[in-house]
Amino acid sequence: MSTQRQTTIGEHAVVLGASMAGLLAARVLADAFTRVTVIERDALQDTADPRQGVPQGRHAHGLLVAGTRVVDELFPGLLETFEPDGVTTLHEPDELSFAPGGHKLCSDGPYERPTPSYQPSRPYLEWRIRTALLERANVELVDRCKLVNLERDGDCVTGATVQRAGAEEERLSADLVVDATGRTGRTAKWLAAMGYAAPPEERLEVDIRYVSRHLRLRPGALGREKVIIVGAEPGRPTGTFFAAEDDHHILTLIGYKGFHPPTDPDAFLRFAEGVLPDSAMAAVRDAEWLDDPVAHRYRASVRRRYDRVKRLPTGLIVIGDALCSFNPAYGQGMSTAALQAIALRDCLAAGPRKLERRYFKTAIKRTDIAWQLAVGGDLALPEVEGPRPLPARLANAYIGRVLRAAEDDWAVAERFMQVCWLVAPPTVLFRPSTVRRVLRANRRRRRAPVPAVRRLDAAEETR
Repeated sequence: MSTQRQTTIGEHAVVLGASMAGLLAARVLADAFTRVTVIERDALQDTADPRQGVPQGRHAHGLLVAGTRVVDELFPGLLETFEPDGVTTLHEPDELSFAPGGHKLCSDGPYERPTPSYQPSRPYLEWRIRTALLERANVELVDRCKLVNLERDGDCVTGATVQRAGAEEERLSADLVVDATGRTGRTAKWLAAMGYAAPPEERLEVDIRYVSRHLRLRPGALGREKVIIVGAEPGRPTGTFFAAEDDHHILTLIGYKGFHPPTDPDAFLRFAEGVLPDSAMAAVRDAEWLDDPVAHRYRASVRRRYDRVKRLPTGLIVIGDALCSFNPAYGQGMSTAALQAIALRDCLAAGPRKLERRYFKTAIKRTDIAWQLAVGGDLALPEVEGPRPLPARLANAYIGRVLRAAEDDWAVAERFMQVCWLVAPPTVLFRPSTVRRVLRANRRRRRAPVPAVRRLDAAEETR
């Protein structure tokens, strides 16, 4: 993908929200507009501290390979500074322990196309990208500034009314307004108020709660492993254990539909016993805890299909969680926001004509793989309610066999991870060469049963 500057197609673009989606959108808009203004309601510091508007920032986050490649393209050289700055960086397969659906995947390597995987905390990543973005002379970020309303002229959104802290309301004229305000984005309500149809929604109720703690391990406690991901399976919770900057780790535990991790420190530790492998659990018991458990709840994955709305105003687009919000257990959010930013860049390069409609069609396609993975993975769990048509049941049954083969076959394991990292379509798992390896492996061996997890009693679950 090219990083050459595009022809300017407008005078001013306004981005609502300085999330990852908003920052990446502002970066591509800076090549197509004379000025870009980013509006953020939170007070932003020149540090990597969590902010009020992103409560999930205290929990484990992942930047998938697809997201890594986009960030490297939009901000050349930035990622190279992460590892010297203490950010966890994975270079070899054995630095990752990945166990989706109860199957510990083979890590014999090497990678077919080696790409360093960076695992910064969410506050650190936002801070570094925000700093790099503001080095561009035509980008301004206004924090402690709330959105009051959109402005329009007929069927065209012409700007936004905002209010800075301690100031009067002011109107910002814009050729394009980008809603990057997250899951609570108000674009659908604005459209209804302006007489437009609300976008149809694809929705899957998952009702997950995730609870995180930061801790410091003894040196070498996990050997070469830097990231441990334990995927959910029926009756069993999920969790991630990430090495982070500042020589600490983040342990995030996730449970579905009432089987939720507790916030009581002792009960949290007992819950972790049903998630982490024994070696990691031994390291946790011997660790120094740096804070108390912090919880966050997520009700449903939602994809808003603006691409299916027949009549839309010009001058307004939606990006990030405001467009498509995934179950965070899959770690796809920041990377799909990055892919949507590239979709926006590609549409801007083709000029302003029908920009909004072209963007929504392109952006929703860029979320297809992630959406299929998240929804398909959740519907493999009986705890999650939703329609399971025959094709979905057959696909999940086959994926179970793929995972069984991937326990010992590196070629199958890498292809599955490429799909999870959003750099390959799921169809690679159905290629004849892969199908043969999967069938051969499943004839040869059967996976040993996974030990049952002790469920917490009612008192522990509600803490």
